[in-house]
Amino acid sequence: MFEAIGHPDGMSKKIVEFALKNKIHVITPNKALISKHGDSLAKLAEKNKVNLEFEASVAGGIPILRTLRDGLATNKFNKVVGILNGTCNYILSEMEKTKDSFANVLKKAQKLGYAEPGNPKLDLNGYDTLAKVRILSSLAFNTKISKNNCLMEGIENIESKDIEIAKNLNLRIKLLGITEIINNKLFERVHPCLVGNDTYLGNINGVMNAVILNSKPVGETVLQGEGAGPGPTSSSLLSDLLSILRGNIKYPFGIPVSKRKFINNYNNSNYVNSLYLRFEVKDKPGVLSEITNRLAKYKISVKRLIQTPDKKNKKATIIIITHKTTELNSIKCLSVFKKNKNILKKPISIRLVNNNGH
Repeated sequence: MFEAIGHPDGMSKKIVEFALKNKIHVITPNKALISKHGDSLAKLAEKNKVNLEFEASVAGGIPILRTLRDGLATNKFNKVVGILNGTCNYILSEMEKTKDSFANVLKKAQKLGYAEPGNPKLDLNGYDTLAKVRILSSLAFNTKISKNNCLMEGIENIESKDIEIAKNLNLRIKLLGITEIINNKLFERVHPCLVGNDTYLGNINGVMNAVILNSKPVGETVLQGEGAGPGPTSSSLLSDLLSILRGNIKYPFGIPVSKRKFINNYNNSNYVNSLYLRFEVKDKPGVLSEITNRLAKYKISVKRLIQTPDKKNKKATIIIITHKTTELNSIKCLSVFKKNKNILKKPISIRLVNNNGH
């Protein structure tokens, strides 16, 4: 049975549960359902000796789940990084190419069928990518699907100005989904990142998806392909169908549910990054020192500073690239700027990732 309604609960869940209980194999591209109820559905599938296949739920036509579950099954994974949402990647690439606004490029993406015509919010705010990250984590690290409160940010606040500035700094903005084990704790997050123009992920454009797997003994494995659309999705759905027709009864997550473990959550506050900060301010004496003093108070040191005045409107744009700081320091520091009358709008903050693109 194919389920492609796409909801995490309701009819989607009922149909899949009914099928599995009645010993019917299930194929679904529904990442919202799998990331929320995958554990209980896998248990049902195991109990009734049927397959629950969901290759199309992550990265469209890229056989990423099969690679984790079968091809690299003997490897020990420590990190998975990917561009997992074709809609966001298309919007960011198109904004760079055309210098057009987020709103206009979103309309174009909707016309082309890359973004939901009604409400594309779940693609844009990072929810869709986080659902995929949770599925990747469970397969890569043999864990139960996490219910952790994860760091999730989308691309709605990024303006063409940020993309242009990034380009001048030899950087590109990408929405990345990242999961890794740090000190035996699981750290999953989704947020825009500044990556180098010369990195692998910096050159994945349009609706393409890409995933980098870090494991032992193989090292780095890279998969790239189309992440959305009828062709890639049907390719993955039919590969699941072939798997069932070949008579392979498999554990949905590669190993029995009883052997998949719970893992503690890494503390988001300890996440360390350099930051790109953009301030829109009144162009008057003392404003820059107010900002740099405030950063210093929270132990955030300035690596690079660019100030662009707009004399006509008595405004200025201040770009600051910081040295590495913790998530906790940056949150506390940026919240203080809300009260500053000389700062005209909420500062834009984008994390920089390390030089190899992850």
